[in-house]
Amino acid sequence: MMAKIVNENALTGLWVHSHEEDTDTEMVFRPQGFRFPPARGRNSFELKPGGSLVMGGIAPNDQRATADGVWKLEDDNKLAFYSGSNLNPDQVLEIVSANKDRLIVKK
Repeated sequence: MMAKIVNENALTGLWVHSHEEDTDTEMVFRPQGFRFPPARGRNSFELKPGGSLVMGGIAPNDQRATADGVWKLEDDNKLAFYSGSNLNPDQVLEIVSANKDRLIVKK
């Protein structure tokens, strides 16, 4: 099967995990501003033009935690996150589909 080519411009922005929409095999992310149901906290990542990355999550004390890094689109459909000076990605998400309203990746 040919890999779908993902438009890098469709990826930029702040993506928030919509765990209510996850399936057994896929994770769903929605853009900032989406009306999520109440939740204790949500993981997120912001893909900025030019490749900078801000990861967001929940710290052990329930406060918001962020970490900076770099993102790259690799092999047309793999979103790779790098931190510090790492040459290997810390995380790779295989994109199933991406548009301005929803980003779906394999678990």
